[in-house]
Amino acid sequence: MVQSIDRALNIIKLIASDKGEWWSISEIADSLCLPVSTVHRLLNTLIQHRLVQQNQHTKQYKLGSLWMEIGLRELEKADYRTKAREVMEVLALQVEESIYFNIPDGKEAIIIERVDSPTNVRIIDKIGLRIPLHIGAPNKTILAYMPEETIEANVKELLPSSKEKQKELYGHLALIKEQGYATSFSERTEGTLSVAAPVFNFNHDIVGAISIGVVQYRVSEERLSYLIHCIKKAADEISTAIGRTT
Repeated sequence: MVQSIDRALNIIKLIASDKGEWWSISEIADSLCLPVSTVHRLLNTLIQHRLVQQNQHTKQYKLGSLWMEIGLRELEKADYRTKAREVMEVLALQVEESIYFNIPDGKEAIIIERVDSPTNVRIIDKIGLRIPLHIGAPNKTILAYMPEETIEANVKELLPSSKEKQKELYGHLALIKEQGYATSFSERTEGTLSVAAPVFNFNHDIVGAISIGVVQYRVSEERLSYLIHCIKKAADEISTAIGRTT
């Protein structure tokens, strides 16, 4: 198994090299000192996974479309993080609180960026922390703007044993979409408050959420309204920066 994986990776590296876009099976076999039959078997498997594609006329091979999809996804993620941080740094100074950017990953969301509050009293959650989508303002915001069938599947998996809690969560998600933001009070950490708003890409798909983490005792009703205004504005700025049109 390990040998097959190693040989398959060597085929991919060879096809991706600067020699040329298209390779014949004999060129691949000769370059890697492998039997043609072995190369043929491995290429068929790589084709099934769209890692390699074959020209049906010339019978030559090149990298498959999956690599471009993976590359574009990673580029988008990197761009989201860069663009988000620019806005987050301004927002952190403006509101003097810690700012976070979460992206979805299955039934969870991951904190991929954080800008700490310039004050000594601050909320600190680690970058890379994974949190279920039904917990916390940023994660609920992400869940609320997912396609309906995805929301339903996630809610059933996250809260499989409680119809009552599912119904309550659906109500929260509907309110988030109506308001355009979410708030949560002491959901993960006692005495904290989070305010979040959605970030969309050029296709108007949800790609993440920006949030402000606050020590709850410092937040008056007037202060909360101000934070909501600021987080919605920041989310719009990030969405525009990554290509969303109105």
